[in-house]
Amino acid sequence: GFLHYMVDSCEFNSSKLNDIEYIYSHYYNKLEYIRFSSSVGKFVGYTEVGIKNAERLNNGPEVIARRAQKESYCLSNVGIDVESALTKS
Repeated sequence: GFLHYMVDSCEFNSSKLNDIEYIYSHYYNKLEYIRFSSSVGKFVGYTEVGIKNAERLNNGPEVIARRAQKESYCLSNVGIDVESALTKS
């Protein structure tokens, strides 16, 4: 069969917004074909299909919505993770 999935992730060194990177990736059969990274600020394609989709997404409202995810998705979750880790160490 075929498998398509998306992954949202937050990479961080502290709970400060500047130390957080939001990454949103699309995979097809374990191959990442497109990614949005908050440090790049746009979608980047890694395959022929991914490049075409990145071009389309970067010219639409999707890129603006993904840029906002660093603050709305990561900031609160990272704060919870940091607080949880600090109370356990």
